[in-house]
Amino acid sequence: MNGLGVAFKEWAVICRALVEGAQAIILRKGGIAEAGGEFRVEHRRFWLYPTFVHQQRAGIVADAIPLLERVAVERPAAGLVRLGHFAEVGGVQQVADLRAALRLAPLHCWSEETVRARFAYRRPGLFVLAVRVYRAREVVELTETPEFAGCKSWVELGRTLPTDGATPVLEDEGFERVRRELGRLLPH
Repeated sequence: MNGLGVAFKEWAVICRALVEGAQAIILRKGGIAEAGGEFRVEHRRFWLYPTFVHQQRAGIVADAIPLLERVAVERPAAGLVRLGHFAEVGGVQQVADLRAALRLAPLHCWSEETVRARFAYRRPGLFVLAVRVYRAREVVELTETPEFAGCKSWVELGRTLPTDGATPVLEDEGFERVRRELGRLLPH
């Protein structure tokens, strides 16, 4: 697998859900700093970059509150980011129908209100990424630089971090089960 030098910013609570296998999809609208305000899948493999910016208790379902509390306790010191998991994109769909986006509720931790708000922001729609998450052999802490800041999805780390020896969070059958369910909920 070699290494990776790019990370994907996501709420810390969602990263926790991904690394615990509680979800295997990412819903994305795009950050304010995205080119043209639109999200693009620029990379098929990336580190999960847990962020606390914009994360809020009301933004997730009640069942995810323990995850939120856990990430608050485990939060690294100010100015540091902790990277210990990376993801591989196993499929991407753009959802242009709110009802279809709401049907995905069993597969993620966002609240219905968050899905509705993100869906409606600027232009209606959301991207859905099926991701297979891997646990790295070791956790790396990096100093957050000004280049990492802002409401953007992708962060160039300035160095490549090793991914050799990583283990998947979900086994093959578990990930395929998520992909099948996603296909059932979002038929082409």
